[in-house]
Order: sequence, then structure tokens, then C-alpha cells
Amino acid sequence: MSQQLQPIDQMVPGANLAAYVQAVSTIPVLSVERERELAEDLYYNDNLQAARELVMSHLRFVVHIARSYAGYGLAEADLIQEGNVGLMKAVKRFNPEKGVRLVSFAVHWIKAEMHEFILRNWRIVKVATTKAQRKLFFNLRGAKKSLSWLSADEAEAVAQDLGVSVAEVQRMEGRLSSRDMAYDLPLDADDDAAWQTPQYYLEDHSADPALAVESSNWQENSEEQLRRGLAALDERSRDILAQRWLAEEKATLHELAAQYEVSAERIRQLEQNAMKKLRASITA
Repeated sequence: MSQQLQPIDQMVPGANLAAYVQAVSTIPVLSVERERELAEDLYYNDNLQAARELVMSHLRFVVHIARSYAGYGLAEADLIQEGNVGLMKAVKRFNPEKGVRLVSFAVHWIKAEMHEFILRNWRIVKVATTKAQRKLFFNLRGAKKSLSWLSADEAEAVAQDLGVSVAEVQRMEGRLSSRDMAYDLPLDADDDAAWQTPQYYLEDHSADPALAVESSNWQENSEEQLRRGLAALDERSRDILAQRWLAEEKATLHELAAQYEVSAERIRQLEQNAMKKLRASITA
């Protein structure tokens, strides 16, 4: 017999998180028989009402998992919402013929969504991008026994347990120990602390007019020297350098050898001699 479920709009964690947690805790846990009945109805008949009942009866487990990630400094309501997305994905993919309970199958999907949310929002700069780095990020936080840095032996033990290099462990430890810093001075900050903000000690060299003029002059001078050096070469040497170094699709030695009806070795010698003359002309 189908259980009475609260309206779905009351099952969203928002400003009143305590009320949401209390509400989901009142939803009875499904028996093995009822869970299988609903799962089969969804799997074979695509019954959305069965899917809804499966999701609602497992919301309490999402809350339990979300609380295990409280140390990341993110809102518990946000973690629960992401976990609920993972739960719905799990229900959609659950096969009752596999012989496992839904909660055992869903825990992977719930954690996967929470992990993705944590990695997106824990820092402004991403701390983990590859699959190995993601695994290391979550396991290293649990492996560290204190706030102090890992010793060489501890780093080696963690690396062996997680199947990564010691260098990867040390690199991730550095990322975990770092923190975000605002570029500008906060509006409510004391002016005496202004010197600590990056906007006062990080220079933008591209905005310096003197450096911009110097860079422009250097670029123009280098291009003029290159033009004079190329003009001093004979036409064949100039063409070989152009096709070998200046063209978007660079020619091979064999292509130039066929063009000039000489050997590839001869083209290589001509190229080397032309490069020597060009360098001498530029540095003179």
C-alpha cells in the first residue's frame, strides 16, 4: 500500500533547514519487499509515482551523508540539494534484478554529486581537475591526523595507500593548506591593512607606458634586423628559411630537395649556412 508523502515543494532544503530535516526523518524507511515492488514498477513500467516514493523514502540518507562533509565550510542545504540530485540519478538507473538495496547503490551517486559541488565551490581556483587528484583531495583530508605538514614517512604512506606519487601528495597538501585572497581591499577593512591586499603589491607591467614603449621599440628593432638579415641572403637561401621557419605549414627537407632538385642533405647544409649568416647579421 502506498504511503502518504508530503508535497514535493516542502521537501526542498532552504532557509529552514531544521524543518526540512525533521520532515524527511518522518518518512518511513521502505521494507525490502516494498522497495523491490516499487523498483520493479519503475524499471519495467516506468512508473514515476514509484520513482517519487523511492526518492522520498531515501532523503534521510542524503542528509546523513551531507553532514559528513561539514568540514568543508559549505552550506549543508546546498550539499543536501546536490546529494538529492545524485539520489534521483541513482533511482533512475537502479536495477532491482541486481539483488542489492537501493541505498547501497545510491551512495556512490550521492557522494559523486557532493564531491563535484565541493570541488567547484571550495576554492575560487580549482584544487583538483583529474580523477586521481579528486580522489587524493578527499582522501588526503581524512588521512591527515593534524593541521601540521605531513612528514616524509607519512607522505610516503599516503602515496602508497592511494596509489599516487609522493610529489602528488605534497602538491595536494600545499593546495589544501592555501586559501583564497581578495585582490581588492574589503569595504569594511581598516586603511592600515591596505598594504596587505594584492592590489597594492602586485604590479601590472603591461599598464606601464614606459615599459609598453620599450617593448614596442624592441619589437620594431628586432623585426627590422630580421628584414635586413634576410635581405642580405641570396634568393634560394632566403626562400629555404622562409619555407622552413616562417611559413604556417613548414616544408620538409625532402620537399625542398625535390623543389630545387638537390639532395635533402644539401638543403640542410644550405639552411645551416643561411642561419649562421642571419645570426651574424642580427648580432652585428
